[in-house]
Amino acid sequence: MSTTATYVYTKQFKLENGKKLRKLEIAYQTYGKLNAKKDNVIWVCHALTANADVLDWWKGLFGNNDLFNPEEHFIICANVLGSNYGTTNPLSVNPVTGQPYYLAFPEFTIRDMVAAHRLLASHLGIQDIKVLIGGSLGGQQALEWAIADNKSIENLILVATNAVHSPWGIAFNESQRLAIGTDRTFYAQQPDGGLKGLKAARSIALLSYRTYEAYSATQLESVNDKTGSFRAASYQNYQGEKLCKRFNAYSYWYLSKAMDSHNVGRNRKSIVDALSLVKANTLVIGIENDVLFPLCEQDFLAKNIPGAALQSISSAYGHDGFLIETDILTNIIGTFLKESANKKIIKLHKTA
Repeated sequence: MSTTATYVYTKQFKLENGKKLRKLEIAYQTYGKLNAKKDNVIWVCHALTANADVLDWWKGLFGNNDLFNPEEHFIICANVLGSNYGTTNPLSVNPVTGQPYYLAFPEFTIRDMVAAHRLLASHLGIQDIKVLIGGSLGGQQALEWAIADNKSIENLILVATNAVHSPWGIAFNESQRLAIGTDRTFYAQQPDGGLKGLKAARSIALLSYRTYEAYSATQLESVNDKTGSFRAASYQNYQGEKLCKRFNAYSYWYLSKAMDSHNVGRNRKSIVDALSLVKANTLVIGIENDVLFPLCEQDFLAKNIPGAALQSISSAYGHDGFLIETDILTNIIGTFLKESANKKIIKLHKTA
């Protein structure tokens, strides 16, 4: 059983920077049924350009015959603030002006995304989450949630993510925004504005998502006499055009800025102190050759989140391995959840 819906928050939604959004809409999808005990909730936080259809973009980990299946779990994935898959974003109509926001949309943070989804959870009557999981920007959200509401998350799974976005990651994002900004149509107040810039931005992003090995394996030329029309060049163009057909430059611009804002230590004692607030059973998974979110960032999370376990995987796909290596993830996560359940049973027996 799958349900697609939109929740409209009728009050003003106050952002971290003090600005407010009216009539906030949050698009979400659910799969399966909430059981009588309401203890089978799997909440998925999606990455930069993904959507709420987790059974589509995380196949192999989520699906009828996969680790997280609708027959057993109540799976929820909500589209993030600023994304163009149904949640309020720069192309939404501003209730005050009657016109789309475009670049008048207020900047927002990872914490704002989490605040919006916590409102949705409250609306759905969900007080406890069995598993909160996310990779990349989704992991940033999951971590913020586990800190802000540390009594409601039983198990936390953080994949290829960090406690604070690095100067390296911010530099990649700024380079992409510079590419978008060179497209004059980005400032023309039109839905398809900035698409040429977005295409270039996607090409830059791919270089941080993949690896030398991945390109060598998939884009290597089979002949030696070429002087142009290279496979790697065609691939970059294809991926850029592919994103332009399903996304918009304004959402991409704002979402990349939100990723840059990620710092769990902001307005808290410190980053380390913030991580110490996590109470969930935590599994941190890193990818050994991830260029964008290197393994040292996951190691830092595991060392500073109380009782956290760290697992690393090797993937020729680099950062994108968190979406592709689902067989390995299934084994690691499945084992972790079994051990977590066993610890819970032992604890209950001791209490009894």
